Amino acid sequence: MPRTVWLLVAARAINRLGAFSLPFLTVLISTDFGASATTAGLLSAAFGLATIPSRLAGGRLAARLGRRRTIVLGLTGCALAQLGIAAAGSLAAVAAFAILLGLAFELYEPPSQGMIADAVGPAERVRAYGLLNAALAAGGTGAGLIAAALGRWDLRWLFVADALTCLACALVLRTALPADRPRRASAPTGRGGEPEPVQVQPWRDRALWAMCAAGTVFALVSMQIVVALPLALERIGFAPADAGLLFTASAVTVVAAQPALRLPRLAGLPAHAALALGYALMAAGLAGYAVAHTLPSLLAATAVWSLGDVLVLARAFGVVADLAPPGGTDRYLAVYGISWGIATTAAPVTATQLLAHVGVAALWAAAAGLCLALAAAQLLVVGPLVSRRTSPHRTAAAKAAAGAPSGPRG
Repeated sequence: MPRTVWLLVAARAINRLGAFSLPFLTVLISTDFGASATTAGLLSAAFGLATIPSRLAGGRLAARLGRRRTIVLGLTGCALAQLGIAAAGSLAAVAAFAILLGLAFELYEPPSQGMIADAVGPAERVRAYGLLNAALAAGGTGAGLIAAALGRWDLRWLFVADALTCLACALVLRTALPADRPRRASAPTGRGGEPEPVQVQPWRDRALWAMCAAGTVFALVSMQIVVALPLALERIGFAPADAGLLFTASAVTVVAAQPALRLPRLAGLPAHAALALGYALMAAGLAGYAVAHTLPSLLAATAVWSLGDVLVLARAFGVVADLAPPGGTDRYLAVYGISWGIATTAAPVTATQLLAHVGVAALWAAAAGLCLALAAAQLLVVGPLVSRRTSPHRTAAAKAAAGAPSGPRG
């Protein structure tokens, strides 16, 4: 992997190590300001909604201001908003800073994901995005331990510590990443060998729309696991805190599974087949949750769906990056990423309503059914639509990245 990839992966792990405050936002609102559970939930939903324009702004700012500047701006904005939450003296102030946090929260993602896509060839993108996913998982494991220590002291210190990791990450990347250079989307087939500007129009790309639709359903399932698992465990006789053990097992599985991405049989699978396999594994793991009543069976189900998560995340970002024209990677990844903002807003509602009205087993069965539907859609609709996409600039770029000549031989 190029140095840029390792820098972004390491910085993401540092940033994730401090990203333990958000799950405690509703707790802080309820305990320190006496707000009702409904009010706390609405403020958390407002944060989730704010991440949607944040993701789109990240893609546009990366093209206009530069990737490094956008990354530093996003991380610094997150730090300031976190410090504002920690120092807030009223519920209105917390609400304002929570929304500001959402508006800065996703600025980092499109430029960092775009830098990774451009730093490696198409054949290495799956591994590179897999490393990024593993960094998030590894950082999340340590984040839980830090949260357990600081949270017993004062919840506000969680936001202070999170802000400090954001500032540390911003400083490292501002110093170590290459300077921003003007970029524009272009096709390498212009007259006289000069690049011709092309318009980046992700909203008109049917293949990207198909990936976004599948990605939104996948993100909804993923966020429902985060929201519902502690509540579901309590209903089947476990302590809600046992969810931390299962999330740790998931993180360990994600990290340990990274070498598998390079196995010839797995790496050689077409993208649509690998994504369908990932969705099927997630369905199997979630179906295991529906019938599990012991800790070993819950751990086994967690490992299975986590393996599916590894396959889906690494491949999906690679497919979206391949769809983008040269210079348009940030915008494409930004549009694809709003699926997580939608899921973050919707999952607390769908998960709690399903638990209240149909129960634990039906909740996990429904999530497994959605994953099976995604696997079928990937094979029958999304995969063929993406495969039919032909673009001269993509073909030439892929050949150049692979070291192949872009013109006829001879």
